[in-house]
Amino acid sequence: MEEQETLKKVFGNVFFTASRTDGNAFLYAQWFGVQSVETVKEGGYKLLDMMEEQSCPKLLNSNKEVIGSWDMALEWAETEWAPRMRAAGLRYLAQVVPSSIYATLTIETLIQHIDHTFEIRTFEEDADAEAWLLSLG
Repeated sequence: MEEQETLKKVFGNVFFTASRTDGNAFLYAQWFGVQSVETVKEGGYKLLDMMEEQSCPKLLNSNKEVIGSWDMALEWAETEWAPRMRAAGLRYLAQVVPSSIYATLTIETLIQHIDHTFEIRTFEEDADAEAWLLSLG
């Protein structure tokens, strides 16, 4: 993997990392802990920056370590982030769901609203999501 982008909260806790796999096979984003509108937007904009820097049709978005719901950012993700990621070249979105039922419900709601924008699959493990993305050629 290439250089990793890391975003931290005010007190230094990492809430988001993103990297581009070798050969630009896919972007790999990981989210950690409790998310807010601000952290969701900051991480989302970082992914947009990475896409605009070098387009990539595949994103592995791992929410495995997310705690709680982030539904307060759903409208932004649906109306701004998803269309801009599509315009920048994203076509396939592998969502790794967390063990938190509230975060999982938020992801399921988002998918219902943006599944016309990307081909989306959900997974319980990053390795399965990666295998699906790599199988797309």
